[in-house]
Amino acid sequence: MRRTNGSCGNIMKTLAFAASSSRKSINKRLVAYAAELLARDVMETAIEVVDLNDYDAPLYSIDREMANGVPQAAVDFKAKIASADQILISLAEHNGSYTAAYKSLFDWMSRLEGKVYEGKSVVLLSTSPGGRGGMSVMELAVRTIPFFGAELRGSLLVPKFHEVFDIDKGELTDAALKADLVKALSGFKSA
Repeated sequence: MRRTNGSCGNIMKTLAFAASSSRKSINKRLVAYAAELLARDVMETAIEVVDLNDYDAPLYSIDREMANGVPQAAVDFKAKIASADQILISLAEHNGSYTAAYKSLFDWMSRLEGKVYEGKSVVLLSTSPGGRGGMSVMELAVRTIPFFGAELRGSLLVPKFHEVFDIDKGELTDAALKADLVKALSGFKSA
């Protein structure tokens, strides 16, 4: 899915994705909304929203790597990251950490180049049905993503997703959270 709010030319390219393999992921809904908001209200950018399911890779294993090399899905996803100027990620949380689908794909990409997000501006989001909004995975990501070359420009937790997001309209209904999201996305402008 491609979106832009302006004419072609020398505009920033944003890659957006949810770190989830769930077909009904609330983090996919959040990142799609944030991408739309970024292009509409924050800055001129060409946005590509991708689905992690299109880059399915087996669980990382040194034995698999030695036998078969790095899966094409990881090579392709790393190329997507490399071609973008900035990255917008909404992190799903499984048992206080990354989803297995994202972590495995990330591990494979790190075998290509340790600095997976080298020089990329990144804004991190996370949501959950509960009151913490994915706080544990966000704390992990904020602490570690700079080690992989990312320039963290902003982050936002969206707790109680089903209470603050209108599924039918595809937007946040909580005005304060929407303002906080715009502020987090505005971090891209400081790049």
